[in-house]
Amino acid sequence: QVQLVESGGGLVQPGGSLRLSCTASGGFATIPVMGWYRQTPGKERELVARISSWTGPVYVDSVKDRFTISRDSAKTTIDLQMNNLKPEDTAVYYCCADVQRERNGPTYQYWGPGTQVTVSS
Repeated sequence: QVQLVESGGGLVQPGGSLRLSCTASGGFATIPVMGWYRQTPGKERELVARISSWTGPVYVDSVKDRFTISRDSAKTTIDLQMNNLKPEDTAVYYCCADVQRERNGPTYQYWGPGTQVTVSS
């Protein structure tokens, strides 16, 4: 079983910064892709940023130049540095990992429980 543990959400004023972190643990061989998604009530979950073993970071247009995703050398932890936060960034942020339980085996997707980010004055 794979667990994703998120941390770093909270309340911040517009223009402020937050840093989200997500660590994967459990039985797996590799995690080719990890990323952050977000969701607000009544809307579909959307990709915010992801990072893979083969390509550089990918961001949704609305966060480019404000958010930065990074990954540790063990490739089990990702961080999302969020700067110049706006009220429209308010959402529940979910960590997602595409996991291979065995090398070159099939990929399974796992989700964290979510962490609330609220941007408000």
